[in-house]
Amino acid sequence: MYTPKTNAEEDLPTLRKFVRDNPLCALVTGGAKGMVASHIPMVLHEEAGGFGVLRGHVARANPQWKEFAAGEEALGIFTGPQHYISASWYPEKLTHGREVPTWNYVAVHAYGPLRAVEDPAWLLEHLRTLTDENEVIAAVPWKVADAPTEFIAKLCGGIVGLEMQVVRVEGKWKVSQNRNERDAAGVMEGLDGLGTAEAKVMRELVEARRPLV
Repeated sequence: MYTPKTNAEEDLPTLRKFVRDNPLCALVTGGAKGMVASHIPMVLHEEAGGFGVLRGHVARANPQWKEFAAGEEALGIFTGPQHYISASWYPEKLTHGREVPTWNYVAVHAYGPLRAVEDPAWLLEHLRTLTDENEVIAAVPWKVADAPTEFIAKLCGGIVGLEMQVVRVEGKWKVSQNRNERDAAGVMEGLDGLGTAEAKVMRELVEARRPLV
């Protein structure tokens, strides 16, 4: 991922939090037929001395799990807030007109060897962790134990686990840091004027990472 120094994020706790907060991953692998991607939630298991391990699963009918070589490096793409930035929000646009629009966004790329897992015990524990982490949004969280044992066992037979040992991670926060203070203020004002939830989130990111130039 092309990442100018101004936009680079290297703080591991920040990167881990982003992955936990935005767990839907575009998991990309290569195979005999070319590149393949699946959009799946992945759970980050932190480890001392490294970024951690990502665990997810795909339907057994999804051929991706069969088509990559064991240990082959895969790419997991996690994306978060994004927003179009109008050139009209830059104050100097009215003075010289030499401005163009852009797109602000946040993304994390994780790389590492991938393996497929068919072990029922591994799959069951993964499903428990996945649901426990995400069911916090419910007033009465659902648990795997709420469903009949034979029903869950049958479902486990229809999926295959995927585990990536993350060996390299890249973070990019492209939120107007390359602009000066006046431009950043113009961007925030423009976003405020939209009045949308997405604009509010991006406005807060621009505010938090005020320009370095």
